[in-house]
Amino acid sequence: MSLLRRTLSSFAVAALVAGVAFAQQTPPKPVAVPRPVVPEAPVPPPPDVDGKSWVLMDYATGQILASKDPDVRLEPASITKVMTDYVVSAEVANGKIHMADPITISENAWRGGGAGTDGSTSFLKLNSQVPLKDLLFGMIIQSGNDAAIALAEHTAGSEPAFANLMNAYAKQLGMVNSNFQNASGYPIANHYTTARDIAILSRALIHDFPEDYAISAVKDFEWNGIKQHNRNLLLWRDQTVDGIKTGHTAAAGYCLAASAKQGDSRMIAIVMGATSEKSRADAALALMNYGFRFYETHKLYDASKPLATPRLWKGKDNQLPLGVADDVLVTVKRGEYDKLKATMDIPATLIAPFTKGQQVGTLRITLNGQPVQNVPLIAQVEAPQGGFFSRLWDSIMLWFHSDKKPETK
Repeated sequence: MSLLRRTLSSFAVAALVAGVAFAQQTPPKPVAVPRPVVPEAPVPPPPDVDGKSWVLMDYATGQILASKDPDVRLEPASITKVMTDYVVSAEVANGKIHMADPITISENAWRGGGAGTDGSTSFLKLNSQVPLKDLLFGMIIQSGNDAAIALAEHTAGSEPAFANLMNAYAKQLGMVNSNFQNASGYPIANHYTTARDIAILSRALIHDFPEDYAISAVKDFEWNGIKQHNRNLLLWRDQTVDGIKTGHTAAAGYCLAASAKQGDSRMIAIVMGATSEKSRADAALALMNYGFRFYETHKLYDASKPLATPRLWKGKDNQLPLGVADDVLVTVKRGEYDKLKATMDIPATLIAPFTKGQQVGTLRITLNGQPVQNVPLIAQVEAPQGGFFSRLWDSIMLWFHSDKKPETK
């Protein structure tokens, strides 16, 4: 009996040990459940919005993301005042006029844009003196025609002279389809611009004069005991919107230059010739939301880093680092970043000297074979000539130098 008991105990211990051994084994990995292949997300066409002409621009790159008849010349109405704002801000920055300057309200400003007219006004009193900064607030927030005329007269001596200044600045900015005849946008012959040009102007205003641009986000302004609200309805509808300017006349229809910022991204929408105040606001907001939702901006190249170091002949150094003056940013539809291609056009033979910042070649960026940006490649350092013997030696070696271009990236 004891033998049987010992035998059974031995089997029990063996079973227990086997069980422990089994429990300590690593279980097999479960079979992975296959995941469905996610299709490439399509990007729909831009919304069909109200307006004779419109443009959606990415602020960071200046790229036009969507548009309708962007270069059709149209009456801009009070969108004109964005140009007036830019000119006054530039002249202040150049020290020619000052924010604290007292400006006398002339009879011309009072009669041409004051309370007795059928246009928007800041209700400025004849012969009163108003600081330049307050006139800017009145022009941008209240859309005061009298404020715009007074600013023009103070800046250039007369409104016609100021219009010439407006056109000079427009040319500098690359606004090739604009001509301004007055500072307010009051209807007059041969006074026109385009949605594309206003987008270019708006981007320049935001970039060059951010403090003055900030005025366009102010919702109301009081002068002469009269408080007026900013006519840009989007300032109340969307907290990301911070500008820019409205305009309306019977001939021009309802116009709006708008901008909004979400995170690091900013969009600019220009709508011209809409049928109502509401529809111009709806159109601009729909365009900017489309841009935020379906486009993204990437930094391709850093201005501080060389993109190529081709051979330099007859120079103090034997290489010339080439790069870009500013960071290269590109805005593309979401999901298309991997389709971008970049090449560099650089002369096969580079002979010193070169000055720092001198254009040497061109960086070309394409998407699906279509050009996106052409960016100058510049010398990142001074590249003076070498000594007599090094130049002589390079002259000899050039006889054996092939015409093969440097490798592109």
